[in-house]
Amino acid sequence: MNKPEINVTPLIDVLLVLLIIFMVVTPIKPSSLDARVPSEAITDDADPHPDTLVLSVSPNGSLSINNIAFGTVDELSPAKEKLEQVFAERVRNMGKDSAKRSVFIKAPQKFPYGSVAKIVDAVKEAGADPVALQIDDLE
Repeated sequence: MNKPEINVTPLIDVLLVLLIIFMVVTPIKPSSLDARVPSEAITDDADPHPDTLVLSVSPNGSLSINNIAFGTVDELSPAKEKLEQVFAERVRNMGKDSAKRSVFIKAPQKFPYGSVAKIVDAVKEAGADPVALQIDDLE
């Protein structure tokens, strides 16, 4: 009596086809992260753009928007309300699509991460997009 044998030729054919498919599809996968990098360095003597909003956090936890005090880290509502007013005014003046709503958050390096995260959340709730962390002149 003959022993039954497994015919592996179809299995090898299928495996080779799958290998070719994976070899073709792998380079198509995106492998980069899109990041916006400034085109030129800004010097310290340059005046900031009038539409720039910088929310600064002092080491004691007080907040200021463009060097005007607005609450503290524990009380974010004054700063949030001010940002909402600024964004609403910009939408009225420039239209919804062209209104600039970017905000830079500047905090000391030793400031607690959780507090900075709360500030970022409040700024996003106010309608800011994009929100960026400013890293120059940190204490």
